[in-house]
Amino acid sequence: MTVHQSLRTALDAIDTERELGVIRLTHRTLRRGGLPAPRIAVAGLNPHAGENGLFGREDLDVIAPAIRAARDEGILASGPWPSDTVFMRARAGEFDAVVAQYHDQGLIPVKYLGLERGVNITIGLPFVRIGVDHGTAFDLAGTGRADHTSLLTALHHADRLSSMTSCP
Repeated sequence: MTVHQSLRTALDAIDTERELGVIRLTHRTLRRGGLPAPRIAVAGLNPHAGENGLFGREDLDVIAPAIRAARDEGILASGPWPSDTVFMRARAGEFDAVVAQYHDQGLIPVKYLGLERGVNITIGLPFVRIGVDHGTAFDLAGTGRADHTSLLTALHHADRLSSMTSCP
């Protein structure tokens, strides 16, 4: 939902229309990538996805209406799911993608599951934008200790995506 910004500004940027837009974009991208009916999980914002309003109302009042609207459009979106378990469920194959609400909510599990192969793909641009998840690793330059696996993974995905008729 949000990118590199403070948590405070990220929280302020989450609204129902933006949420719906990100769900739609994720759906379109996955369909272009070959999934005819992608299953999209939407992570909740608050602990335990708000526990029915006990830990804040954003999940009920902002995120859930966007999910309902997406489902009304035929998108297989579900949630909001507690973020402490939704990524494990996706890894197990229950979902094809997870919409995270803020930067670290999505990147912590991705990096934990495989920083050496982690890449980030920016969707919704008119061109392919992909990068390694570990950053530049300038501190390792010239030491012979850098691992190039993520770069090779990024190049592989960039090649595959650039051969698609339209960008994700």
